[in-house]
Amino acid sequence: MMTDSYNKSAGLSILIVDDEANIRKTLSVCLESRGHRVTSVSNAKDARTEADRQVFDLSFVDLRLGTESGLDLIPSLLGACPWLKIVVITAYASVDTAVEAMRRGATDYIPKPFTPEQVELVTGRVATVRSMEQRIATLKEDLERLHPEVSFSSQYPDMQRAMELARQVAASEAVVLLRGPSGTGKTVLARAIHGWSRRADKPLAIISCPTLSPQLLESELFGHVKGAFTGAFRDNPGRVAACEGGTLFLDEIGDLPPAIQPKLLRFIQDREYERVGDQRTRKADVRIITATNTDLDKAVKQGRFREDLYYRLNVIQIDLPPLADRPDDVENLAKDMLGFFGAQNHKVFRGLSQGAVSALRNYSWPGNIRELRNVIERAAILCMTDIVGIEHLPALIALRTPPVQLGDHTSLEVIEENHIRRVIASTRSLQEAADILGIDQATLWRKRKQYGI
Repeated sequence: MMTDSYNKSAGLSILIVDDEANIRKTLSVCLESRGHRVTSVSNAKDARTEADRQVFDLSFVDLRLGTESGLDLIPSLLGACPWLKIVVITAYASVDTAVEAMRRGATDYIPKPFTPEQVELVTGRVATVRSMEQRIATLKEDLERLHPEVSFSSQYPDMQRAMELARQVAASEAVVLLRGPSGTGKTVLARAIHGWSRRADKPLAIISCPTLSPQLLESELFGHVKGAFTGAFRDNPGRVAACEGGTLFLDEIGDLPPAIQPKLLRFIQDREYERVGDQRTRKADVRIITATNTDLDKAVKQGRFREDLYYRLNVIQIDLPPLADRPDDVENLAKDMLGFFGAQNHKVFRGLSQGAVSALRNYSWPGNIRELRNVIERAAILCMTDIVGIEHLPALIALRTPPVQLGDHTSLEVIEENHIRRVIASTRSLQEAADILGIDQATLWRKRKQYGI
């Protein structure tokens, strides 16, 4: 029967460093039979080479490697991969060696001879820790980009087709290109594709190409070694290494500097790269998703974007329609966002007034979902009742709504709301407004609460 530790430890990338061929073979068979990817070497030099070439989660290191000490290898392995968990294997187990191994950065140790159960137990513990670290890293990124969940449900065929294609492609390893105006939710959709994929339990890294200089962008992407440039005071493994086994999302790929384009092309083709200031070639298993709000075909014709890179990125293209083309979706998104920002501001809203809904539906939304998010967050902060009204919306949006006229094809509720608003705005007191409307102040108070006036 498969144990709990097996379930938790499946899928690690493991490096075995031992000068005994039988130990390497025994460990490899044991770990590979449980779904791990294993690389084995016999000496410290080869171990350093492999650690520089690819990303590992766990390394079993023999305490004695011929004339070398496995303890001396620990710092260099951690330098190449800071999150690596190292388990020391020794036939000379003692409190002193355990303490020294931990001091140098090891996670655990097991004595020779060991059993498959011992290997499985320590591997399961490491897998649990790595999973927690990756989840924490993802949560930290989510907190830094705190946003309401955006619903992908839609009544519009273009959006429905985009979502259907996104779900289909999520299960594959294909490179995905998301296209659409700024603010249409490309980053949110990239997160969703990652979440629907087999890589969902691995990290998702997000890089916005226009926000960094070419040198800093290359360093952020592929990493750098200490001293590679001014300010490089320590090694940086880079986002590619950090999201090993997961997904890398490159936002606004059309702004990728020309100098980096061939390096990204090579990585997509061969999964190989070098850190800035380092000649050693490394490997990584990372899926690529990109997004753009520019015309990449035009950029290719103008010589600003490599044609071969464009074809590599454009394996699966998903187009997101602008929000202005989806007025019914605007209303549903606004209600969802209002619930989110209400909770964030310790308020409970019953909804939006008819006037507010009409204003939102009629607005052109040049900033798309991102602009809608800001508008609803503002309204949630300003509104002191449980109904968000048109007066809580920015003037640019509120004033775009044409006044309701008698005979317009609209509901009595909208006509009533507009009439009450105009009377209140043109009178000096609520009693005067109530007298003109022919209702008492208690009824007017209820109407104001209903419409968020």
